[in-house]
Amino acid sequence: MEHELDVAKLLAYDRDHLWHPYSDMLDPAPVQPVVGAEGVRLELADGRRLVDGMSSWWAAIHGYRHPRLDAAVRDQLDRMAHVMFGGLTHPPAVRLARHLVDLTPAPLTQVFLADSGSVSVEVAIKMALQYHLAGDRPGRDRLLTVRGGYHGDTFGDMAVCDPVNGMHHLFQHVLPEHVFAPEPPQGFDAPLDTDYLALVERALAEEPDRIAAVIVEPVVQGAGGMRVYSPGYLKALRDLCDAYGALLILDEIATGFGRTGTMFAAEHAGISPDIMCVGKALTGGYMTMAATLCTRRVAEGIGRGSGGALMHGPTFMANPLAAAVACASIELLLESPWQERVAVIETRLRQGLAAAASLPRVADVRVLGAIGVIELAEPVDMPAVTKVVMDHGVWLRPFRNLIYTMPPYTVTAEEVDMITTAMLAAAQA
Repeated sequence: MEHELDVAKLLAYDRDHLWHPYSDMLDPAPVQPVVGAEGVRLELADGRRLVDGMSSWWAAIHGYRHPRLDAAVRDQLDRMAHVMFGGLTHPPAVRLARHLVDLTPAPLTQVFLADSGSVSVEVAIKMALQYHLAGDRPGRDRLLTVRGGYHGDTFGDMAVCDPVNGMHHLFQHVLPEHVFAPEPPQGFDAPLDTDYLALVERALAEEPDRIAAVIVEPVVQGAGGMRVYSPGYLKALRDLCDAYGALLILDEIATGFGRTGTMFAAEHAGISPDIMCVGKALTGGYMTMAATLCTRRVAEGIGRGSGGALMHGPTFMANPLAAAVACASIELLLESPWQERVAVIETRLRQGLAAAASLPRVADVRVLGAIGVIELAEPVDMPAVTKVVMDHGVWLRPFRNLIYTMPPYTVTAEEVDMITTAMLAAAQA
């Protein structure tokens, strides 16, 4: 009884005082109290254990309480939890930079360690603008992107998110006005639409001296709609950027570290960007950290400018605890059969979600790597869907008209089946 009373007080105080992501303090949505997590399951205060189909927003790729990752944090804690990165360095940061340079497509060699995915995109935008400013091209002060994209919630990021269907339309009047091309045609294996590519090129050609960079999420557009498009468009964007003197920024925050079946989604197209952002799964979901990588050419271009220095430096940049667990997570991933695991997840998702295509309110079903999506023809009833999936022993967090999963790579085939069964039940509810 005392435990129930404590939970009630916790939830009451939470409701009265805590903002949750995209929440309304006047009428906040209900939240579930989590008291523990292990493997791929979340333990609620009432004793229920739910398969986490979200990897805690796509980050906990190894699941929870992994002994090796726990040990990395404890070991680093015994040495130092944090030290400023201005004028100092430390082994975890250097080791992490080496891992990232080795893993990402060449010639990405310069590493900026950021606090979060949103900050890494801010840094990428700064890199692109400062690169052209240093090269005596101050007029290149706009970015080109595509509709349907999402790159974060800070101000620079909001300006390159979808301006109509995104989450930031309230701020449009104070955001920089960038250039938007239509969203890429859907379908990983779909043939390239030459008319679409002509539209993108026209957007570049209309103001060739204003576009500093093109920024996109490669192959999968995440929180903007979970849309999947052909890698061929990435190759075309690479060629267009080279032709028009713009940099190519790839936001791999959601797609990096194996989520789409390759280590990074850019590998599906066989291309390398000038600047790349990574985050989410970087630390295995343990701590907040991200990174922005760029080529030596971009770094040297910035350095030759009158400012010289890249103008960004977070207080907790390269936090040793986060860097240490990021190194352990990358090493654990590389030593694991992650490609086989993601392939099994993809197969089970395809099999389990196939029946959804024939449901009356389903507009589309799509799967790529460890990503499975049911797109409905109407918005999701969040409370109803949450109850249905929890009754099936699963945790999902739908949004807009999407019921989707991005589970940890360590789920079993049977646990994937639990997830797809819950998704089908939710789509039918």
